[in-house]
Amino acid sequence: MSNFAGNLIALRTIVRREIVRIMRIWTQTLIPPAITMTLYFVIFGKLIGSRIGNIQGEFTYMQYIVPGLVMMSIITNSYGNISSSFFGAKFQRSVEEMLVSPMSNWVILLGYVTGAVARGLVVGLLVLLIALFFTNLHVAHPLVTILSVLFGATIFSLAGFVNAVYAKKFDDIALVPTFVLTPLTYLGGVFYSVNMLSEPWQAISRINPILYMVNAFRFGVLGISDVQIGVAFGVMMIFVIGLSWLALNLLRRGVGLRS
Repeated sequence: MSNFAGNLIALRTIVRREIVRIMRIWTQTLIPPAITMTLYFVIFGKLIGSRIGNIQGEFTYMQYIVPGLVMMSIITNSYGNISSSFFGAKFQRSVEEMLVSPMSNWVILLGYVTGAVARGLVVGLLVLLIALFFTNLHVAHPLVTILSVLFGATIFSLAGFVNAVYAKKFDDIALVPTFVLTPLTYLGGVFYSVNMLSEPWQAISRINPILYMVNAFRFGVLGISDVQIGVAFGVMMIFVIGLSWLALNLLRRGVGLRS
């Protein structure tokens, strides 16, 4: 059997294991984010949104926040899935077995990232279906919508992988989502247009990568954006390449993985 064929078998095995893990504990991986987003729709979209009126002329506040909330659910679940799953593999010492096996480092990374992206997409689809009970949506640019979702899920899957590599205990997994991911999400234009902010907050928001992911997805769904779409995808591509290089380099050096 060629090395490439062996890598494909290993990749399929890792992806299948991740998918089975997600579905086995679906009450923890799929239901809680769906319930949380439903509360966001009720509180922010219905109660508060009814008092705000239209955003950018033609869209209700509920329609405006749906793309942001969908993207927020995608990136947080992609991040959380891979950080907990890969750290669990570290804790059980199964990562060491993969590192000494014939499989390539890119297979390990791609397998875990694919599983995390899958969870993010499933949760995002659930949230989008829930949103349709509250408002009507028409996808303006389907290709942009799909690409922005894939880029966003991939970026935070890679970030979660890096977090899991450096984590030494389970508490380290919760630090980044609590003190980094949550503030970036709320300052990423999920609930408002960045153009509504005064300086220096508007300038600070524009160095937030989540702003570009949210606005790329919002452009795909609604056709409006606070940033240029070419710039948004350029920023996302830079993060995908940079985080992929970092993750592969950490695997090659065995940082935090080999005892």
